[in-house]
Amino acid sequence: MLIGLVAGLIGLALGTFGVLAFRVSEKQRQLLDVDAEELALPAGAAEVLAVVGRAFVVVDAVDGVVRASPAAYAYGLVRGHTVVHKELLDMTAGVRRDGVVLEKQLELPRGPLGQGTIIVQVRAAMLGEEYILLLADDRTEITRTEEIRNDFVANVSHELKTPVGAISLLAEAIESSADDEQAVRRFAKRMHKESGRLAALVQDIIELSRLQGASVVQQGGPVDVNAVIAEAVDRSQLPAESKNIRIVVGGRTEAKVFGDQDLLVTALRNLIDNAIRYSPENTRVGIGVRSRDGLVSISVTDQGEGLSPEEQERVFERFYRVDAARSRHTGGTGLGLSIVKHVASNHGGEVTLWSQPGQGSTFTLRLPEMEGQDGEEEQQPIAAPAAGISRQGAHKPAVTQVPRAAGATERGANA
Repeated sequence: MLIGLVAGLIGLALGTFGVLAFRVSEKQRQLLDVDAEELALPAGAAEVLAVVGRAFVVVDAVDGVVRASPAAYAYGLVRGHTVVHKELLDMTAGVRRDGVVLEKQLELPRGPLGQGTIIVQVRAAMLGEEYILLLADDRTEITRTEEIRNDFVANVSHELKTPVGAISLLAEAIESSADDEQAVRRFAKRMHKESGRLAALVQDIIELSRLQGASVVQQGGPVDVNAVIAEAVDRSQLPAESKNIRIVVGGRTEAKVFGDQDLLVTALRNLIDNAIRYSPENTRVGIGVRSRDGLVSISVTDQGEGLSPEEQERVFERFYRVDAARSRHTGGTGLGLSIVKHVASNHGGEVTLWSQPGQGSTFTLRLPEMEGQDGEEEQQPIAAPAAGISRQGAHKPAVTQVPRAAGATERGANA
């Protein structure tokens, strides 16, 4: 009887537990059905959000994410069903409290790691009676472009003041030393140097402005890389021979690139002039070209002092100069490498740098080969301009074809 009584009690307990579990399950199912109905957006809202063209997040009364666009997840505004940033939650709280539309520009971290940020224009407003809509527009590129433009204007005004002020002071010195012929000659020489620097700076500014408005897609055509190298070398002979520097060209490519030949010559000439400017006298500058994996690489190697890692990060910035005093002495404007970067970008390529202190630097311009090329097309020879250079006299630096320069540039191209 005792065993039967215990078994009965256990059966009663199990039955009671089963009934309670069923009732709890039914209540939870009813709550979920109510929640599902409550999660429904106002009529037409989903269709409008689908074509709004911005990242959006819809949150409920407790800031739970009801619906979010893929862009909202891509921007890092939402993770799972949670709004990530406190600034966004503050906006939803303000809208819920005051019932007004809020709009702010926020700089938010891109993710949980690193220092990358994204600048978004966020608009928060009520959606129906219980939801809040966040619309976000990525303004990162526009804001940074505006900052670059402002910095550019400030830098230009500063850089132009230096030679203009120097010319003004030198003119006053010449006027006050009219009777001293030696002083007049000295001041006139300095004035000539400053005016040349001013002219170079203005020309680089004009060139950079022209590059920003150039359309390589509309104005470009097939370009022979060998002809570009030959013309750039030809234009760099005068500064090279003034320091007794030999320009050594190695390699040749039959591939063509699509672009603007004048712009490519300008970019390569800037790289060569930069190598000549920072190389010691009685040395050489190596130029190598090769074609591999659909890319044409043109590398320029100098024998200068090299760059530190910190300098390498900033060397392509406008008006940045590794040694401002030395750059003024050598005539540098700080715009040459920025022009190279713009030309490479406009042609769908890139410019990279390999450098170590004490071992010189190698700048490599990479451009995509033009598709649909005929391998039997007649190529414009590089030997003709080079031969013209060598016939001008033995006192000029010779332009020779040696494989060694190409080998030297592969180090930079692979870096």
